[in-house]
Amino acid sequence: MTSQTITADAAGTWKLGDLPVHRIGFGAMRLTGSAAFHLGTPSDREQSIAVLRRAIELGVNHIDTAAFYFSSLRSANEIINSALAPYADDLVIVAKVGPYRDYSGEWGTSARPDQLRGHVEENLRQLGRDHLDVVNLRRMRQESIAEHFGALAELREAGLIRHLGISNVRTRHLAEAQAIAPVVCVQNQYGLHRPDPEADELLRICGEQGIAFVPFFAIAGKGAEQGPSGDEADEVDAIARAHGATPAQVRLAWTLQQGPHVLAIPGTGNPDHLVENVAAGALRLTAEEMARLDALHRQGE
Repeated sequence: MTSQTITADAAGTWKLGDLPVHRIGFGAMRLTGSAAFHLGTPSDREQSIAVLRRAIELGVNHIDTAAFYFSSLRSANEIINSALAPYADDLVIVAKVGPYRDYSGEWGTSARPDQLRGHVEENLRQLGRDHLDVVNLRRMRQESIAEHFGALAELREAGLIRHLGISNVRTRHLAEAQAIAPVVCVQNQYGLHRPDPEADELLRICGEQGIAFVPFFAIAGKGAEQGPSGDEADEVDAIARAHGATPAQVRLAWTLQQGPHVLAIPGTGNPDHLVENVAAGALRLTAEEMARLDALHRQGE
């Protein structure tokens, strides 16, 4: 399963609006260091650039990023710009806005609706683009997202954004956003590690409506921003051994097999892990293996 020859198209494709992407993408959070934000040690910049370029060589054409993805020395958007500009026509870069970190890395008050234009423009500046392919509104505890999403819809009308998505939401927020503008993706935490009936329902609704469902922390699990803990459930280990795969590949394969509309955005600064993540798109779990993992998911491992 770690073959250097497996490319991202092995996972199949989906569309974010009118933009086709391979279902295995790349999350930029871990480009900046051993853990997200200021939690780990900064990455080697040249290696991070090499990882991104290798991802493109392997057929990855969907990158998830944000201006607040930075460590004490590294910025994910700056690395993407340095590695990949001028950008390929088929490369889809998805940004998210809402959270805010100051220059010291401390988390500040999340953006008001009238501040979202500044967040979008900061992503544009860092990435060196005149528009963003997709922007996800990351919900930050507010009960209603209408005002914030409406502000992004205005930026879409102005041509700064092509498509809109939402992140960290509940089912009701999808309907709330759709009453304002089309939603092409929903990005929520989802994985084997986390039983969440509402997330299961949201995944189902997205499938029925043709909306991409994009889980984050599908590999990291409970480790979240810190990365995988290294402790694996026996079922995951056993299935990985049966396929000559890694536990991370099994987690990604289970995620992708939740539906053809499910995309994966595993992040890494390690070139070997990148190859393994892309190769996971070719791993097909049996119905019996899926049932065992589904039971694990319901139990929360």
